[in-house]
Amino acid sequence: MTLEIRVDDLSGADTQRMIARHLDGMHALSPAESCHALDIDGLRDPSVTFWSAWSDGELAGIAALKRLDADRGEIKSMRVDDAFLGRGVGRRLLERIIDEAVAAGLESLWLETGSTAEFLPARTLYERAGFTPCGPFADYREDPLSVFMTLTLRNAPAAGR
Repeated sequence: MTLEIRVDDLSGADTQRMIARHLDGMHALSPAESCHALDIDGLRDPSVTFWSAWSDGELAGIAALKRLDADRGEIKSMRVDDAFLGRGVGRRLLERIIDEAVAAGLESLWLETGSTAEFLPARTLYERAGFTPCGPFADYREDPLSVFMTLTLRNAPAAGR
């Protein structure tokens, strides 16, 4: 599968629909206080870089990197369209984020994902990329519905993992 991953300005209807589906899905799985997905306005923040992945003109997935400070970034809004699940789109988006974080001089990446069974594929993806469990970071608090993970970038494998 040919996949084009590009920085996205969030203005396209396909991108906006996928963000809306992502938010709806997160709110369906988690109570409001445990849902940390960014809406379009949050994704437009200057600290966030947002990518979309396209295959033959179809939106296959989205992902974002939020700069927390000079040394750390947070992965946000990872989502693969149902039609593209199991085809490596999530892995490729994650590789892009890691590569861009390294190029930007970040020392570590952080993320929050769900602890329930529905989030197992996401946790497995992150573990395979070298992320390890950690405690809450930034403004997060302990939450039984959240799993926190981090990756030290000097230890990150090169792209093409």
